[in-house]
Amino acid sequence: MKELEQITFNVIQKHVEPGDLLVESGLVDSLNAVDIVLAVQHKYGCKIPPTEIEEHLESLESLADFVNKNRTKNVTATA
Repeated sequence: MKELEQITFNVIQKHVEPGDLLVESGLVDSLNAVDIVLAVQHKYGCKIPPTEIEEHLESLESLADFVNKNRTKNVTATA
């Protein structure tokens, strides 16, 4: 979770809590969402389909859940 918090902070320059709504609250706009998705893809080896970005970026908790279920097996980083 800490790594996802850092990725999000690097993109939006604001600290967010795990349960904070990201897209719905306006903390993350469409351009920021793409940056976060690309960083997650690079770090964890899992792709978020474009049609599912808003769903998986609902909060850091939902993003961590997606990463934990979908990351590439040879990537050892934890969310």
